[in-house]
Amino acid sequence: MSRVLLICEYPTLNGGEQSLLAILPLLIADGFTFEAIAPASGALARAFGELGIRVLPLEISDSPTGKLTQQQKREQIATAIAGTKTDLVHANSISMGRLLGPVTADLGIPSISHVRDIVRFSGQASIDLNRHSRLLAVSCATRQYHVSTGMRDDLTFVAYNGVNLARFRPRAPTGWLHAELGLPHNALLVGAVGQLILRKGHDVLVAAAESAVSQLPNVYYVVAGERFSQKNEAQRFEAKIRQRVTDGPLAGRFHFLGVRDNIPDLLPELTLLAHPARQEPLGRVLLEAGASGVPVVATDVGGTREIFGTDAAELVPPDDPQALARAIVKLASDAPLRQRLALAALSQIATRFSVQLAAATLAQHYREVLAVSAARAACVASVAPGR
Repeated sequence: MSRVLLICEYPTLNGGEQSLLAILPLLIADGFTFEAIAPASGALARAFGELGIRVLPLEISDSPTGKLTQQQKREQIATAIAGTKTDLVHANSISMGRLLGPVTADLGIPSISHVRDIVRFSGQASIDLNRHSRLLAVSCATRQYHVSTGMRDDLTFVAYNGVNLARFRPRAPTGWLHAELGLPHNALLVGAVGQLILRKGHDVLVAAAESAVSQLPNVYYVVAGERFSQKNEAQRFEAKIRQRVTDGPLAGRFHFLGVRDNIPDLLPELTLLAHPARQEPLGRVLLEAGASGVPVVATDVGGTREIFGTDAAELVPPDDPQALARAIVKLASDAPLRQRLALAALSQIATRFSVQLAAATLAQHYREVLAVSAARAACVASVAPGR
């Protein structure tokens, strides 16, 4: 039985955390045991607790009252690791992977870092990440970007996220969301799911909805998610969006739902999902929508085309409100097309993005890294003095 130590920086449940949590039960059933180093309170800690995973507290996020140096953070991580008996350490994000790489290399412990974002970082960050035993990019696009900017080609593999097809599945809409929002029962709902941040492109969706409002008199928009960032620019971004849909032609047509824990129930209520992200390594909500039989309009960025190919979603350029508006109008006006796209997407996801396949892939990477580590240890022991 192999012991894996998970390292997570934030207490919230965003895409990376949800992707990890989705496969942990299958990995546990496969014989792996887990502990986690993570913030002691919050949604992530509760989710770990529900899986029987012990959480060792770690609080290294910068706060208004203080900012730790990278060295201080690494010292805290090393101390936390020393309190465990682990065979392998797994960082669930680039930021934790960068911190962890030098720590586990110095400790002589095999480690893996997930690479879940397409972001520009320094050459030193690549050096830190390259000290891991293995790097797992969530899409070919993510891998290609980071290898081109300094991550080692021979260490970096693609491991797609998976979606639970029992939780996310096609279901007939019941109308509960219409009733909750006081909307006409025959209204079409265009939904967006994700954090209220610039990268997710909610401003592009608002601009597209404004340009198409006269063509879509029966369409309403719902946004599930909220802003976690406290940066001034993030606050201004959200305030501008909310003001724009309150006073303009979209007044009464946009509904902000906040964070919802019932996304498997919410998605089937949508007519279509709009995902105008400016960058998306492998959008988890895209997998969930496709698995739920919800047709998708999305920007053709990052790993999105790897999910849908050329015929399972309407793909549009990023930062192009007019193209997004045309795609929304097209799908809203064509029920047979929506059905064809939904069926094609469901087939793609069931074949290539199931949670079972994702868990099996990660288990294989765990075992390969552990096998290499064991072989090296045996080699060192065989040439040790006195043998």
